[in-house]
Amino acid sequence: MRDRLLMSDQTLFRDRDVCELSHIPDVFNYREAQLNEMAFAVGPALHGARPINLLLKGIPGTGKTSSVERIFDELSYTTRRVVPVHVNCQFDHTQFMIFARIFHGVFGHTPPTTGLSIRRLMNEIGNALVTRQQVLLVCLDDAHFIQAEGVLNHVLYPILRLYEGFPGVRSGVFLTVSNIDTDLKKVLDPSVMSVLQPTEIYFPPYNEEEVRGILQERVRRAVYPGVISSEMFDLIVEKTMISGDLRVGIDLIRRSVLNAEKHARQSVVPGDVDAAYEISRYIHLESSVRALSRDEKKLLGQIASYSRDEERMMTSGAVFNAVREEVPMGYTVFYERLRKFEQLRLINLYSRRMGGRTREISLRYDAEKVAEECGG
Repeated sequence: MRDRLLMSDQTLFRDRDVCELSHIPDVFNYREAQLNEMAFAVGPALHGARPINLLLKGIPGTGKTSSVERIFDELSYTTRRVVPVHVNCQFDHTQFMIFARIFHGVFGHTPPTTGLSIRRLMNEIGNALVTRQQVLLVCLDDAHFIQAEGVLNHVLYPILRLYEGFPGVRSGVFLTVSNIDTDLKKVLDPSVMSVLQPTEIYFPPYNEEEVRGILQERVRRAVYPGVISSEMFDLIVEKTMISGDLRVGIDLIRRSVLNAEKHARQSVVPGDVDAAYEISRYIHLESSVRALSRDEKKLLGQIASYSRDEERMMTSGAVFNAVREEVPMGYTVFYERLRKFEQLRLINLYSRRMGGRTREISLRYDAEKVAEECGG
C-alpha cells in the first residue's frame, strides 16, 4: 500500500527541541551516581561554605556537560545563596573572556570590553559576593582547551583564592575534561593544586542498553507514534553504537525525521537513516578532535595522511617511523597517544603476531575528513 503523503502544514515532530543536542531532558537516566556525587559536592555551598571542587572525566558524549547543567539549573531555581556560572572553554578561552563570563553570571550583564582590567573585574565580583553573602561556583567546561600557556592556572588561582582579598567569600570549581588520563598535578602549579584538591568523578561510555533507553525516551517525546518503527529504531541504535557517541543517535533521530518530512512521508525509511548518518556520524569525530592537544592533532593528521598515501597495511612500527620526524616523540609517547585515539573511538588497534608491541592501525573515519578536522 502506498504511503499517505504529508500535507504542507503537517509535521512528524511532537516537540523538535527534544532532539536538539543542547536539550536537557526532564528524565536524566544512567547518571544517578554521578549526579548524587555532584549534589554532595554542592551541599556545603547551600549553607554558605566552600563547595567541594570536582574533576569530571569522560570521553565526549558521556553526559558531563548535561550533568553540570542539570545541577546548575536546579541551583538557579532553588536558591540565591549560590551563583553557578557555566563557562564553555572552547569559546571563552582567555583569562579576560572567562572572568567576563563570571561577571555576567554575578551581575546579569556583560562588562565593557575595553577599559576594564581583570583585577577590576575581580574586585567588582568579590565585592558583590561579600555584600550578597553568596557562594561562587564556576564550571570550566572542556578545561583542557585552556591548559596551554598557563591560562588554566591563571584562571583557577584567583577564583580559588578569592577569600584572601575578600574575607568571607567562598568559591569552588567544577572542571570537565575529555581525556580520562588527565593528571592535573602535571598541568597546574603546586600553589593551585594545594587549594584545588579535586574529587574525581568518572563518566563511562553508555552501553547499548543505556543508549537504547535514552533514545527511546527521546523518540517518545520528540515524534508522533509510528513515525519511527521498531526496525528503524534498531537501525538508529546500531549506528549510534558504531560511532560510540550518544549525541550521534540524538542527531540521527532529528535528521532522519526531517528527511522523511522532506519527502512527504509519514514514517522514516532506511534511506532516511542512512542519509542522516552520513552527516550525524561526524559529530563524534569533530568533538573528539577538539579534545586533543596540538601535538595529538598533528599526529592524528599524519596518520590520516599516511593511510591515504600507503596502500599497505598500517602497523604501529611503520607509522611511528614515518611520522616521528614531523611529530618528534619517543615510541612510548607515540603508543600512549594511539591508545588514547582508540579510547576516543578515532582509530581501531588490532594485535598482530609480529613481536613486541606492534599493532595494526585503521581509521574509523574517512582519512580526508580526519585530516581536515586536524587542520590539514
